[in-house]
Amino acid sequence: MIFLVINTNALNAENMIIAFVGYLIVFIALVLLYFVFNSLPKLINLQAKLRLRKSGLNEIAEKEDLSIQGPVVAAISMALHLHLNEFHDDEEHIMTIKRVARVYSPWSSKIYSMRQPLR
Repeated sequence: MIFLVINTNALNAENMIIAFVGYLIVFIALVLLYFVFNSLPKLINLQAKLRLRKSGLNEIAEKEDLSIQGPVVAAISMALHLHLNEFHDDEEHIMTIKRVARVYSPWSSKIYSMRQPLR
């Protein structure tokens, strides 16, 4: 049998205030981080639109979404990687980007990895 013992001698007003202020600081920091990370893509998009307007590309800057699709980003990053690491021998670098459908496999199912109950 397990007993839970609470030491009421350590519970005084000063300790409760310290605990409350600590929880309040952590909660406020989490809320601020949420707002920062939530507004960061909007700020980056606004900065990109301002740069496009400054360079004279107003029709592109008026688009709602300026983001780049995932496969395009993968191809650009692979090209940059190959360009910046050209100190090796000449090799053919062919990369195929395919979307793979994830089909159900009983080998990865958790129900088969659980132990059977004893009878």
